[in-house]
Amino acid sequence: MEMKTAKDFDQGVLDLFDKYVHGDIDRRGFLDGAARFTVGGMTAAVMLDALSPRFAEAEVVAKDDKRIVTEVVTYPSPQGNAKTSGYLVRPATQKGKLPGVLVVHENRGLNPHIEDVARRVALEGYVAFAPDALAPLGGYPGDEDGARELFQKLDGPKRTEDFIAATAYLKGRADCTGKVAVVGFCFGGGVANMLATRVPDLAGAVPFYGGAPPADEVKNIKCPMLIHYAEMDTRQVAAWPAFEEALKANKVRYQGFVYPGAQHGFNNDTTPRFDKEAAALAWKRTLEFFAKNLKG
Repeated sequence: MEMKTAKDFDQGVLDLFDKYVHGDIDRRGFLDGAARFTVGGMTAAVMLDALSPRFAEAEVVAKDDKRIVTEVVTYPSPQGNAKTSGYLVRPATQKGKLPGVLVVHENRGLNPHIEDVARRVALEGYVAFAPDALAPLGGYPGDEDGARELFQKLDGPKRTEDFIAATAYLKGRADCTGKVAVVGFCFGGGVANMLATRVPDLAGAVPFYGGAPPADEVKNIKCPMLIHYAEMDTRQVAAWPAFEEALKANKVRYQGFVYPGAQHGFNNDTTPRFDKEAAALAWKRTLEFFAKNLKG
């Protein structure tokens, strides 16, 4: 089946899928709700299959690409789950130290798409590290439904501490300059916002359609921020004006963009919600942000 685009679906179906992805409804809830949008051969089950990720077809940088070196590493998290792990990617030709970029996944743990994003980041001249929040429970289970269910079993405070520890681990690596920024998507966007409030020496944060931090914590942000939202992601966009007001009030250096017509998850090129134009522009801005704040 050829990968469809968001335009092939009624917005009502996309909104249902967003609820499904975020655990607000289960698979049956999606199928029952989507039934009223069926047309022709597009049954609710067919729509769910079409909206689900197709990792292999969308892969940009192969796992065995000779330009990079990859490994799974463990790191300590004394305030979190004691010891956890993540996916580390470095340029194969690296000589000397490079800045670091923490790559934070969506609410499914470290799936193949986020591993691919980490490889893309490394090819831009960074040590990329993608922690796996699900590592304490055995890691990404191989399917999105199972991953979401597993995600609900995590200890929230310990999970938060694991990401803070991941930042310290990357910053302290011998092959890293000590300058570290973070990019995160959906759940990971919320983590990027959280890290900006909790890690004083963070070099930058780039949340993609992530939950805003509490207004009273914005005063703790010391790093520049590049914030991406999708126009059709009404849940997150509704929180943006208050977040922006808090950023201005606390004199945080930031840029914020709402991409017209884009859906939540628009940067994820494994699903129909991918918006090629918005994703290309947001990624260009992200790489320019990293170059300025990590290499400048």
